[in-house]
Amino acid sequence: MTGVRALSLLLAISACTWHPAVQAQPSPQVQERITAAIKAANSTNIDYTKFVNVFIGTDNYGDVCPGASVPFGMVKFSTDLTGYAPAGYVTDNTQTIRGLSPLHDSGTGSSLGTYGNFEIMPMLCPGGFNTCATTLATRERFRKNNTDEASPGYFSQIMDNDIQMEATSTRRAGLERFTFPKGSKPYFVLDLSNDLPASFAGGTMDIDPVKGRITIGGLWGSSFGPGSLNYQAFACYDLLDGGKQTLDDSRGKLIVLFSLIGDQYESGALFSYSGKATQINIRVGVSFVSTDQACQNAEEEVGDTSFEEIMAQSVALWNEKLSKIEIDVPNTPANVTELLYSSLYRASLTPNNATGETQGVFAGTTHPYFDSLYCSWDTFRTYYPLMSLHSPVEFAQIVDNYIDGWRKNGWMPECRANNLPGWTQGGSSGDVIVGHFALNYHNEASELGIDLGELYSAMLADGDINPAEWDVQGRQVDVYKQYGFVPFSVLDSSSTGRQTREGSRTLEYAFEDFAIRQVALLLDKTDDVTTYSNRSLFYRNVFDTSITSDGFSSTHSLHVSPPSALIDSPFEDFAQKRYPNGTFFFTDPVDCSPNDKDDSRECSLQGDNEVGFYESSSWEYSWFAPHDTAHLITLMGGNNTFVKRLDHFFNAGYYLAGNEPSFQTPIGYHYANHPSHSVDRVRQIVFENFDITPAGLPGNDDQAAMATLLVFHLLGLYPVPSTTQFLVLSPFMPKYTIHNSFLNSSTTVTAKNFDQRSVQKTIPEGVAAYVKQVTINGQQTESRCHFDFYDTFRLGGDIEIELVPDGESVDNCAGSLPESLSTGGWSTIR
Repeated sequence: MTGVRALSLLLAISACTWHPAVQAQPSPQVQERITAAIKAANSTNIDYTKFVNVFIGTDNYGDVCPGASVPFGMVKFSTDLTGYAPAGYVTDNTQTIRGLSPLHDSGTGSSLGTYGNFEIMPMLCPGGFNTCATTLATRERFRKNNTDEASPGYFSQIMDNDIQMEATSTRRAGLERFTFPKGSKPYFVLDLSNDLPASFAGGTMDIDPVKGRITIGGLWGSSFGPGSLNYQAFACYDLLDGGKQTLDDSRGKLIVLFSLIGDQYESGALFSYSGKATQINIRVGVSFVSTDQACQNAEEEVGDTSFEEIMAQSVALWNEKLSKIEIDVPNTPANVTELLYSSLYRASLTPNNATGETQGVFAGTTHPYFDSLYCSWDTFRTYYPLMSLHSPVEFAQIVDNYIDGWRKNGWMPECRANNLPGWTQGGSSGDVIVGHFALNYHNEASELGIDLGELYSAMLADGDINPAEWDVQGRQVDVYKQYGFVPFSVLDSSSTGRQTREGSRTLEYAFEDFAIRQVALLLDKTDDVTTYSNRSLFYRNVFDTSITSDGFSSTHSLHVSPPSALIDSPFEDFAQKRYPNGTFFFTDPVDCSPNDKDDSRECSLQGDNEVGFYESSSWEYSWFAPHDTAHLITLMGGNNTFVKRLDHFFNAGYYLAGNEPSFQTPIGYHYANHPSHSVDRVRQIVFENFDITPAGLPGNDDQAAMATLLVFHLLGLYPVPSTTQFLVLSPFMPKYTIHNSFLNSSTTVTAKNFDQRSVQKTIPEGVAAYVKQVTINGQQTESRCHFDFYDTFRLGGDIEIELVPDGESVDNCAGSLPESLSTGGWSTIR
């Protein structure tokens, strides 16, 4: 969910630079510590959390939450700031702090913001209790520049009144620590009614001054779904730190405040502590079930454990996750190390593990439950394929969560947000996610708690049963099957949904059908294999051979070239939406691209998006047929024209690094038997769009879709979803090992002849970076363009990718091309 189109067009800074003063946040010491840790690293006792920069993506609309969390934690303690701050925190030092809250999402495209419930704000009230600023508008404060600090499991911020706020967390609870200036009296406001999207729909607050406990709960609205739906959330604040702290009783212990601002009530509690304690500790538990459960979570997960002990536990959990990929730190460029582990960190921030915290139709389920699936359309391409390499247990839990959506609702979730159904984007992309699991772990599925029969039934429901409202689950499959494409301006009396994105939905539906086809082949469902193979080719039905756009240069260099002004002839065949009678609705392929001059054009989920594509242009989406790229090449005029069209796509500025349909496009050269071109293009993309600054993402992280795309680029691989195939590129490091504790396997990839000079935007002449050959456990592979999960990461062992400087000499696969349906590919399942 890439969000507003214009936001995706902003360029990043070179990955080799660091500019901490751009927004005066975070503290320069954050980068200094990371740099020192990388420099000092050796091969033993590595603390991988020290390589992580949690502030990457907190600027440039990256929407990353740098708050304290454990892997897949339900809580992420961070401050909420004013302005555009969907994840609560932003670097922009012109914005003010609203408070510290425990619930956030990270890397979402929802401009409304998500969660931000239960903000607590420490304050100084020199004039006494009655002078405290309690409303949202009056209590906001600026922070001190260059003081924001955070690392995995820890968050800290200092306000301009010198109050420091710190937090650390467990899965559903945590500790907040507040340090006040010496000699001051601590005051706090705990907010009931304000959250980030201003969606409060009523709630209650109960105060027990003897226990020093505040319980709070209510209803709030979705950040990315129907506004008529509400979710429930609860929190438990313990204020006495096990009896070490005493509340001020001069005003009747605690006071509940109600004030009318316009037509909206703001409500919460104001309290203070006796004496002039410098440091205050508050234990917080959160639940989606009840206040009692919120208190129980705090008691069980935190208890009387100290702040430092909770933080150490969190660091240990993060190290267990980050150590799944072990690299040669001393011989890897420092910025690559930081980018890799920061990306791996974000790849385990979400979705939020809310198992045992279910509500609505999921209340009491015995299956795992994950909140905030932002969104399957974003994550099926790289997020879950990366998880399949090293964390099949968590992958299986999330797959079971998808299947449970079918058990409870009749279809798998697409973009669940805030425990509520969110808007569909490309259809039922969950099919690709569970399909990828089935293809890679069908032998271990039962042991991992997955019934493949149920998994397949859930996929068939998405593929064949039209829901009453396909805006939030399933697909508009009836008319899709009837016409062979999603028709524009069709009378669909059986279901409702936003009549937009017909071109992109057809392309996505077809790939989702391919995922079903793959599992049908796995389960020997012969008739279904035929049906869904045919339907997966429906993508062809939206290509209009009469559409032309731009042209191509008569010259080409292997190395990435600048845009050319020499145009020979226009390119042909672009995806378009179609009327039910088969007539195409003309959309200029440039519309909704970075080169679109109409800033008012709608390109997302808006009802007046007339382009036919979701957050993309036809120039961009016309590359999307990951299962049958060979036929795309034929459609577009053969290998030479396909390569020239790819070159023009990038050089003319149509590519959007922050947009998911473009993820596989840079590796499209592989399918035209020009893998060295893919290596060049990926180097360019990484260094033009990613870096180690807060602005180091090309738009929002999309629940770590961007993070995992970058990880694959750095590893020199790219996965084909719902298959077991990896496309081979050139690693950005000399050696790495991927550990899979469930399979008890470790796979080491060595880049023979690796040269650090190749790790830049343009590979210098004479520097080894291009793939000559690939060997697996000493045996040369049949092709240097691809290999299979079952031959490599499933078994463990050694992979060697031999690199040479002459890209032209190895600019072919030296064997088979990556698979496509139209050339007989995907005929068997491993």
